[in-house]
Amino acid sequence: MNEHIHRLIEIIHQDLLPEFQVESVNPHDPVEIRYLPHPWQLIGRGNYAAVVNHPEYHDVVVKIYAPGRPGFAEEVEVYRRLGSHSAFSECLYAQDGCLVLKRLYGVTLYDCIQRGLRIPKQVIEDIDQALDYARQRGLYPHDVHGRNVMMYEGKGLVVDISDFLHEEKCSKWDNLKRAYYWLYRPILSPLRLKIPYFLLNFVRKTYRCFTNLKEKNQKSVPQSSSTSMTTRS
Repeated sequence: MNEHIHRLIEIIHQDLLPEFQVESVNPHDPVEIRYLPHPWQLIGRGNYAAVVNHPEYHDVVVKIYAPGRPGFAEEVEVYRRLGSHSAFSECLYAQDGCLVLKRLYGVTLYDCIQRGLRIPKQVIEDIDQALDYARQRGLYPHDVHGRNVMMYEGKGLVVDISDFLHEEKCSKWDNLKRAYYWLYRPILSPLRLKIPYFLLNFVRKTYRCFTNLKEKNQKSVPQSSSTSMTTRS
């Protein structure tokens, strides 16, 4: 670890963490920032943590988990397994719910849809290849959706890997790809349509309710089948 990062870590523990206030109100919604000390800047909010940046350290970001939210140790392990790959960030420091990560630049696919930006096919293929790489490293790409992947100079990037140790099947990326090829490429992309955030949020929440209901139904089906087979025998 170089002196540049050492100095940043000192600033984090002396100036940022003692004053920073973040709260997870709803585990299914982004965390709420109650106070962010100057000169730190908010980069993004996830359901578990917030990402901030110091203006004197443009090449890295700091991810801080909200109190009571799990996943810190798992995320550190995921970064350890990933090592160095152009489509992923790298963990430079991790302690007490705080990670220093190599900064990735770009626009999330979620924001691309809202702004009417064209998403080349190469972006989708890059993300597919990155997820295959993660699987080869013993990981399980999970919770990969429009807010967790980005486009930068025509290339695809994976931003959030915190759930990559979850072994259960996750269809979010497959569903996003299906929407990309069936809806986005033939309709939205040629027209350069801009979809407002309120509509995107409605689709996101509707999709979440649908998938939760589908998962409950799938869990109940095997039990019914098993009972039926036992009865017959």
